[in-house]
Amino acid sequence: MSPHMTGVFGIIGFLTLAFLGLPLAFSFATMGFVGIMLIRGVAPGLSSIGDTPYSEMANYVLSTIPLFVLMGQFAFHSGISRDLFKAAHKWMGKLPGGLALATMLACTGFAACTGSSVASAATMGTIAFPEMQRYKYHPRLSTGVIAVGGTLGILIPPSTTFIIYGIITQTSIGDLFIAGIFPGIILSAFFCGTIYLICKRHPEFGPPGEPFSFRERFTSLAGIWGMVALFILVIAGLYFGFFAPSEAGTIGAFGALVIALVRRRMTWSSFWTALLETARTSCFILITLVGAMLFNTFLTMTGLPQAASQWITTLPVPPFVTMIIILFFYIPLGMLIEGMAMLLLTIPFVFPIIQGFGYDPVWFGVIMCVLVEFSLISPPVAINLYVVQGVTKVPLHEVARGIVPFIAAYLFCLVLLIIFPQISLFLPGTMK
Repeated sequence: MSPHMTGVFGIIGFLTLAFLGLPLAFSFATMGFVGIMLIRGVAPGLSSIGDTPYSEMANYVLSTIPLFVLMGQFAFHSGISRDLFKAAHKWMGKLPGGLALATMLACTGFAACTGSSVASAATMGTIAFPEMQRYKYHPRLSTGVIAVGGTLGILIPPSTTFIIYGIITQTSIGDLFIAGIFPGIILSAFFCGTIYLICKRHPEFGPPGEPFSFRERFTSLAGIWGMVALFILVIAGLYFGFFAPSEAGTIGAFGALVIALVRRRMTWSSFWTALLETARTSCFILITLVGAMLFNTFLTMTGLPQAASQWITTLPVPPFVTMIIILFFYIPLGMLIEGMAMLLLTIPFVFPIIQGFGYDPVWFGVIMCVLVEFSLISPPVAINLYVVQGVTKVPLHEVARGIVPFIAAYLFCLVLLIIFPQISLFLPGTMK
């Protein structure tokens, strides 16, 4: 069997194992080991199992992942998500769909403290959904807003998706973080516009709430100043080059802990829970990354990614057309494969094409992050839909119908980012 065919069967084997329910890390690692063994022999295959975990885990940049996860956990246990929702409610509650708008703004703010979309969706589901129920919001709108708003957790920095992409492609994580700010804000604004239009057309979906005085509105901001200041400190430090991403993660985690302690919301129990959840999340991400690296080593040995890249870059069509086809291929792919698996599986093939066409890797990282976000709400895999359904107990088909109006906002934002790369690249281009 030729190396290229071995690579093809390796990909089919990985997809089969993943669909059968084997964890991603072991699906990647199993096919990577088997593939290396078939190409190089048993001894190199066994050697790779020992060498790859150590060489990957010894990468200092990986410390960024648990640090930012810890920052998000401390932020959650300090009650920042609830404070964000209360503040947004008092400012937006009197508008049509005001509570849904408040939920989206709270999701945007909480995304600046955590790099996990699932955590954002679960957190806001427990906080915002009961309030929207109390004001007679349609469950379809309520759950759709929470599921879609949760996806912002991996676009607005800090973002674990950006970290993983940066490690795989050797792209600056600091540049990726800064590049995600404008797209995240724009996407959040599109979501808010969609909510407003829905509630203008169907007032019964999101009736306006009671108005609050200016005094109550400004008083509500007292609960969020600490995290706003911390986010600005972390992002400004990265922007001006005062510290590296790993150092930013340390400052973010320590600052979130200090804020929680000052506000007297951190108990020994919640502190221990935050550490345990950080360990679980970090181990899942890191062991999946190790398995993917082993699989990518196998694919490199087959020469399949290089051959595919060379074939695609020589097609008799403009590079822009090829890029559009590749990017929109991710939409149906994200309906079948979990977002992280999609990223780790396709980057070895797609990134050389990006380099061959001369596209900016930071811009492509933002595009990939938006596509991974979209996969989180694309049935049947759609993890965020299952999380929101589990938290709210609303039937899954209602949750799925709730995200339909937001698909246009996602696609419109994606088109804007493709046509106008400077939306992503302006801020990184001004970094010191």
